[in-house]
Amino acid sequence: TMTSATDITTPPVVQQVTNGIRTMLGLGGLLAVVVGILILVSPLKTAAATAAIVAVYAAAVGVVYLGSALFSKGQGGWHRVGAILLGLLYLAAGIVAIGNLTATAAFLFLFITIMLGITWIVEGIVTLVSIGSSTNKVWVVVFAVISVIAGITLLFSPMMGAVTLWWLLGISLIVLGILQIVRALTFGKQK
Repeated sequence: TMTSATDITTPPVVQQVTNGIRTMLGLGGLLAVVVGILILVSPLKTAAATAAIVAVYAAAVGVVYLGSALFSKGQGGWHRVGAILLGLLYLAAGIVAIGNLTATAAFLFLFITIMLGITWIVEGIVTLVSIGSSTNKVWVVVFAVISVIAGITLLFSPMMGAVTLWWLLGISLIVLGILQIVRALTFGKQK
């Protein structure tokens, strides 16, 4: 049988999949590096952009709830009322957030930091309570104490905690992004 020129130059399916994975790894790594740099270079603007994304998302969810309440034929009366109320709440939150991006960013970061502080305290207590079933009690106690102290620290200084976590996120994104790019360059290479 005769083969055309395109059959000879077309890479095998495995090579196409490898190239696709390599491309996705590289693009993901590049995006992580760019976002990490933006967080470190312009933390307030990046925080405002993050708040804008959350605000637009909230407004869009509100529109979807309103649309489902108004146009779904199979919904009961109370379900429609609940969907309308949720839709209006999401839409209002989105609009208010878009109008106050700096305040929204500060609120989001404080909320996340406080929730993280509470979570770490509860995690430390739960870990300490489970010490009886542990084979290595010393590490359980060390983990629990560090978790509780870290949680209390975040609760007593949530703004400083939020700033620190934001910077750590930026640094982590840069480091992980670079590692992801290295993975992309080496993925599928023969040894």
